[in-house]
Amino acid sequence: MIKKTKKISLTAGLQAELRFLLQTKPCSRICPDDETAPETSQSNRDFSHPVYKEIALANGHINRMSKDELRVKLAELKLDTRGVKDVMKKRLKNHYKKQKLLQSAAEGGPTDTYYDYICVVDFEATCEEDNPSDFLHEIIEFPMVLINTHTLQIVDTFQAYVKPEVNPQLSDFCVKLTGITQETVDGADPFPDVLHRVVEWLQERELGTKYKYAMLTDGAWDMSKFLNIQCRISRIRYPQFAKKWINIRKSYCNFYKVPRTQTKLSTMLEKLGMKYEGRPHCGLDDSRNIARIAVRMLQDGCQLRVNERMHAGQLLSVPSSAPVEGAPPPRNPGNRE
Repeated sequence: MIKKTKKISLTAGLQAELRFLLQTKPCSRICPDDETAPETSQSNRDFSHPVYKEIALANGHINRMSKDELRVKLAELKLDTRGVKDVMKKRLKNHYKKQKLLQSAAEGGPTDTYYDYICVVDFEATCEEDNPSDFLHEIIEFPMVLINTHTLQIVDTFQAYVKPEVNPQLSDFCVKLTGITQETVDGADPFPDVLHRVVEWLQERELGTKYKYAMLTDGAWDMSKFLNIQCRISRIRYPQFAKKWINIRKSYCNFYKVPRTQTKLSTMLEKLGMKYEGRPHCGLDDSRNIARIAVRMLQDGCQLRVNERMHAGQLLSVPSSAPVEGAPPPRNPGNRE
């Protein structure tokens, strides 16, 4: 016997606002020219310091190395030897760069430090096999994976399922894709309650107070579409701590100098010599695999930093010249008027 679920109705004004969001195309706004600037750029960094000349000379030597030479050198340094040639080259360059900057920091020179923790989020949402243009995707799984950037380890996880309100009955396609059953969401809490638990989880770990942190996603849609629309459906304000984040696809593309077509989750893993672990489209498993990519990029010397933000309901890029700021202390958002 199938349990009937209550479907809520939206006001005409909210329906119009959500339709506008669904029609918004963010692509042209998230690809500015300055996002291709070197990932090491900061407004207050002095590139005239001698350490950067030493790094540049080492980079030139590494550029002339063959794939076999790269693999041998990486093995000597006890570094990962997996991945395509460009990945190994980047790994070796950034190992040398990191060593030089650590030495420089000890002598009072330049250094590269951004966040203590990175929190990976990858929502699962309601969907149809052929989503109509006005389909409202509601979050049904809220997972988080926490990375300690000093130890380069995944140190904690969070997972909660969410009860959808506008379209409470999951499609067969959605159940098959995500593995989330109707029984699971029927017994779950509504989104505002889940978000309250998320805030408590972040607060318990002293993120934004004792430790500097940033959110990270696989693409722009999790925050700019799914969370943005969900907050409007739930009639709550967009949470301040999620207004800026690291889009790992952008970071990967710019760091390894690859086209955007090579930034799918499965492709990034493959290029880094890794395989997907777990069940695809399980939000927590997706988040763990995204975190594995982030850890590998940090190991290779990438300075992951915030590169996208929400402003007045719109998706914008954060230029690499902008000051590096951590996410604010997590707070429960108020209700929308």
